[in-house]
Amino acid sequence: MTEQLIIVLSQMTQAVGDLAANADAMRAARARHPDADLILFPELQLIGYPPEDLVLKPALARRAAALLGDLAAETGDGGPAMLVGSVERGDDGRLYNIVALLDAGRVVATRRKHELPNYGTFDEKRVFAPGPLPDVVAWRGVRLGLPICEDGWLPTVCGHLAAQGAELLISVNGSPYEIDKDDRRLTQVFAARVAETGLPLIFLNRVGGQDELVFDGCSFVLNADGAPAHRLIDWAEEDRVTRWTKGADGWACAPGDLAEWEAHPADIYSAMIVSLRDYVTRNGFPGVVLGLSGGIDSALCAAIAADALGPDKVWCVMLPSRFTSRESLDDARGCAQMIGCRLDTIAIGPAVEAFDAMLADSFAGRAVDATEENVQSRIRGVTLMALSNKFGPMLLTTGNKSEMSVGYATIYGDMAGGYNPLKDAYKTTVFAIARWRNAHVPRLSRNPRAPVMPDSIITKPPSAELRPDQKDEDSLPPYADLDRMLHMLVEEEASVDDVVARHGFDRATVARIERLLMLAEYKRRQAPPGVKLSTRNFGRDRRYPITHGFRTG
Repeated sequence: MTEQLIIVLSQMTQAVGDLAANADAMRAARARHPDADLILFPELQLIGYPPEDLVLKPALARRAAALLGDLAAETGDGGPAMLVGSVERGDDGRLYNIVALLDAGRVVATRRKHELPNYGTFDEKRVFAPGPLPDVVAWRGVRLGLPICEDGWLPTVCGHLAAQGAELLISVNGSPYEIDKDDRRLTQVFAARVAETGLPLIFLNRVGGQDELVFDGCSFVLNADGAPAHRLIDWAEEDRVTRWTKGADGWACAPGDLAEWEAHPADIYSAMIVSLRDYVTRNGFPGVVLGLSGGIDSALCAAIAADALGPDKVWCVMLPSRFTSRESLDDARGCAQMIGCRLDTIAIGPAVEAFDAMLADSFAGRAVDATEENVQSRIRGVTLMALSNKFGPMLLTTGNKSEMSVGYATIYGDMAGGYNPLKDAYKTTVFAIARWRNAHVPRLSRNPRAPVMPDSIITKPPSAELRPDQKDEDSLPPYADLDRMLHMLVEEEASVDDVVARHGFDRATVARIERLLMLAEYKRRQAPPGVKLSTRNFGRDRRYPITHGFRTG
């Protein structure tokens, strides 16, 4: 009877749809640990998570089945067994999210995911069928319970496995980052499963960016008493060797390193670095280009891009108009110098004059208004897209969540581009992160400099500089107030009266902000993707109709 085990947790990134690369990465991990008994890989490691509708292509399931068979055959060499996340098509023709235990040259067992999440970013019921309550897997004399991600977030599956005599719970996950989620997984969700079952538990998560989602890793092992035996690093790949012994009270893991996970706002900054790095590199861009205005949003985006890719892959462009202040020109230049990236200046005055002349007859008799302001923004967007098309770097957009909430962004102007690191960051968060980055070098940075922007960028009043002496607070509440309103309206789905009751804001002001929030939905539908940070990002989490008449104020 087996009384000792070496189990390796392989906290890995994934390339959605690149099954061959994912299989090769698992082979390499197995080769690194020839003395292990079992190597664990995250949820859907073979095909990548989340696959969305890509998984509905019949060829993908066929290729996954073939590669899984190849991997299983390779375990006939007497080396470690492998627990591999994949997809399979059942005899009923439906698709299932599975884990497969591969050992001694064959697929020893497969188990299908029972609980399919269908909230927030998750839409698994669209593509997968739920499996039955899973049976325990008997392997080398050990009774394993194999809950897949959501199976472990709810008590039913783990309770069922414990009742069947499971000795060890192994939960493979594709759990995206959200603020404070690392601690909630460990101290609330999975600690509860251990307390309920009295069993030790392995939580294994993936790392890396996938479109709007980013995965932070933060895998861990809990012994039956609830005490952490291991905590893996956040944001990076890691193989962790764990050693298990069976005693009178069951299986226990020998203690190992308990990695310190990043606190706020370092974790938010790492999420932005990882998501942007993987999005740019996996889509084949040589770098990024962005408009550097001298304001805080573009300065922070330039810093994030340099941290993610290296300053040599960041091209900043100042696009001054007649309303651009000398202070903004100086701040943009100072920021580029501090980051160490390229800065070019392309004045948009000639294009503005050309548009004024082109539209003069059509606009005759009409007062100058936001239309002319938006023309400036769109000229900048066209110019930056031209540079992107001609030279290849992806255009980075720089609007924050506060602006996107109320529509203070120009569609086909400053919203033009391929990705936005600040899409889910409120303006107050932007200020906090900028201050933090000026005082710290991120652990994941490829640009070890600090500070990265002049302090004047952080302290001056925000302005789009599209008309003389323009300030954001001319038409919006102060950002400290606006963000508290928006947090309740967006994250909490609160009513206008709820916001007024909690914070005491003027009711008409809150009702106006709610109206702007609803009206701007059509813009947000056309915005580029950006990393999810909160529980309610504009994208996968919040799916409002564009056209509707409901208001709470």
